[in-house]
Amino acid sequence: MSDPLIVKICGIKTLPILEAAIEAGADMVGFVHFQRSPRHVDLEGLQLLISEARGRVETCVLLVNPDNSRVVEVAALSPDWIQLHGPETPHRVETIREEAGIAILKAIGIATSEDVATVAGFADVADRVLLDAKAPKGAERPGGLGIAFDWTLLNALDPSLPFMLSGGLTPETVGEAIRAVRPIGVDVSSGVETAPGEKDAGLIKSFIAKARAAHS
Repeated sequence: MSDPLIVKICGIKTLPILEAAIEAGADMVGFVHFQRSPRHVDLEGLQLLISEARGRVETCVLLVNPDNSRVVEVAALSPDWIQLHGPETPHRVETIREEAGIAILKAIGIATSEDVATVAGFADVADRVLLDAKAPKGAERPGGLGIAFDWTLLNALDPSLPFMLSGGLTPETVGEAIRAVRPIGVDVSSGVETAPGEKDAGLIKSFIAKARAAHS
């Protein structure tokens, strides 16, 4: 019997969508704290969403290359996870983890075999790694761009290394991704939206149902 699949719905901004994700059976919900993102939530909003979700679903705050004061501000809200989605080095990930005292999900952008080779170094210092499509050069933000990467690159990974998968997943593609890649979890943001930052409860429900069906 394989472990249950972890399903994370990221980029939630409102209480109704938070409720929809919990009701649909999400294991983790993600809130983006990065001003250039259409999914940005300010500290006050984070506090409200995290307190509403506490004890019902795991919460995760996404930060991009945060400075120490930002880490402290977010850690004070006591999310279950902090997701690091920037160019942080393994050493920086380890430092943030120690300072925050909160589990770290490190997102790693994948476009080439060289990117895959860096994964093991992060797996040693983060509590969990998330493999995402690497943003194209010059992109304004590192994730939520709705693109997939070449999953065959992951054949080079140590098969014993657990990871979550992200990048261009939708209700239509998540089943294929799970069967092809066998991740421990999947993470979706733009794939359950009708416009950037606008989540759809029906798409969330469909995504989770299709992910669970593929993993069973």
